[in-house]
Amino acid sequence: MNLSWIRFLPQPLQPYALLSRIDRPIGSWLLFFPGMWGILLPHDIPAMTRIKLIILFAIGSVVMRSAGCVVNDIWDRDFDRQVARTQQRPIANGTISVKQALFFLFILLMIGLGILLQLNPLSWVLGASSLILVALYPGAKRVTWWPQLVLGFTFGFGAPLGYAAATGHLSWTQAALYAATIFWQIGFDTIYGYQDIEDDQRVGVKSTARWAGEAGKQFVAINYALCIFFLIITSFLNQNSLIALLALLFPIAHFTWQIMKFDLHDPKICLTLFKSNRDAGLLIALALLIGNLI
Repeated sequence: MNLSWIRFLPQPLQPYALLSRIDRPIGSWLLFFPGMWGILLPHDIPAMTRIKLIILFAIGSVVMRSAGCVVNDIWDRDFDRQVARTQQRPIANGTISVKQALFFLFILLMIGLGILLQLNPLSWVLGASSLILVALYPGAKRVTWWPQLVLGFTFGFGAPLGYAAATGHLSWTQAALYAATIFWQIGFDTIYGYQDIEDDQRVGVKSTARWAGEAGKQFVAINYALCIFFLIITSFLNQNSLIALLALLFPIAHFTWQIMKFDLHDPKICLTLFKSNRDAGLLIALALLIGNLI
């Protein structure tokens, strides 16, 4: 097992660090971006307020992504033992018991609650509601071919939460942004799913990768196109400048590059493209920032 920098932690903490995937920050990035987009979207928010909220959401994303990993691994412990890539996860291999994992989850949720209480009352309601999605996602792959849609609603929930934290209300502008995040998440998680498609088929796990099959490249392209479409709608509803609208050409170029490089049968390429969505998230954040500056 490759522990990376985790091997320098005290030995009792190492399994919990592995369980939370803290050495694999891409998941935290992908959870963080929708919240940051929601914070950057509205006009006339003081700069220091935005900075404070972005810092809180950054910390919260690490904590809640870790909590999501714990929930996922409790649900999937039997499946994980049958998939080569996940056999050595701490719950699957018995390093951490379910009881220990639940206690760790409680600690993470208490930290998340402390962060949530720094926000406004509307954010409290939205944040608490998001836990329903966090709990439902791991089970979705057992009953639907579209667990990535549930993941989109879950990971993308930061968009309305960030917007509400910045403004104290919701709007159709925020709803369009939320839609963009959902299609973005379906796209990149479908790419991710092609890494395990044979194991998933063997153990009966459903996914959009299995559903799309050999049409995966077209399916991902459609979802990325819908993401850009709703980002354009968001920009119009937000009355952003033409320059801000043109800034969307950068994520468009990045998504085009992903589709061109995407090879359904090459797990290494799939992982590389999945991780490259950190850059896509930054490019979309840049376009939203320009919408506020110009």
